[in-house]
Amino acid sequence: MTKVLVTGSKGQLGMELKSLDNYFPNFSFFWTDKENLDIENFIEVENFILKNKVEVLINCAAYTNVDKAEEEAELADRINSEAVKSLASIAKKHNLKLIHISTDYVFDGNSITSYIESDKTNPQNIYGLTKLKGEKYLLEINPCNSVIIRTSWLYSEFSANFVKTILKLAAQKKTISVISDQKGSPTYANDLAKVILKLIPLIKNKDVQIYHYANKGECSWFQFAQEIVKLSDEKCIVKPIFASEFKSKAKRPNFSILNTKKIEKEFDIQIPYWQTSLNNCISKIMNR
Repeated sequence: MTKVLVTGSKGQLGMELKSLDNYFPNFSFFWTDKENLDIENFIEVENFILKNKVEVLINCAAYTNVDKAEEEAELADRINSEAVKSLASIAKKHNLKLIHISTDYVFDGNSITSYIESDKTNPQNIYGLTKLKGEKYLLEINPCNSVIIRTSWLYSEFSANFVKTILKLAAQKKTISVISDQKGSPTYANDLAKVILKLIPLIKNKDVQIYHYANKGECSWFQFAQEIVKLSDEKCIVKPIFASEFKSKAKRPNFSILNTKKIEKEFDIQIPYWQTSLNNCISKIMNR
């Protein structure tokens, strides 16, 4: 039985991984978060791994509050980059498989075609900068059998996210305004979690590899919100606004669609369209 350590297990991706536990009987999981494992502490993590004979590390831990990161840059850097450096060093020292989750925010959003893994990075906010720094540490340390998976617009039935926010607002308000000039690919965390667990036995690479994973298709936040409201059967009207009309501390990319051909081809993965996955997620939320 393969022993797998999941960090950040109380976030949406971590909780989706946990919900799949019973479907992967060949894995024995250790679910950790900041309360029971400090990923910034090299010795603490190393001791945990040695004590529990961990073979695979899935790093879902991250500082993800994009606006607040502008004020808490040092904390975001410790979690999103320095801790990744520590985990990468441990993975290399003890020959662990490492799957690290990153973000579309490493790009500047000025492209007109979907981003491939080798495209130039140019983050526009502190969150993106710290996530990219974490990627660079992992690439420099270069533990064998390690991958970076960049994803975008993540949502799930767990934790706070865009889908749950829109559902709540739609139930309370007659109209809501949502940004229409930023495009991306929504990603259902349950789909990503399934792919991560499928990848574990298939990862066999000498150098760190980067992959993009998001659901198929693209939309604006406005179109995303429209579909959420439609699927929830609420009568709320969604109105489009420009990003310039919406006050936020952090600049966000106007275009962050990820090209997923590499992960599809190398691991023979079928990725659902975002509308299908959104329907699945909302059905779960409504039936809870």
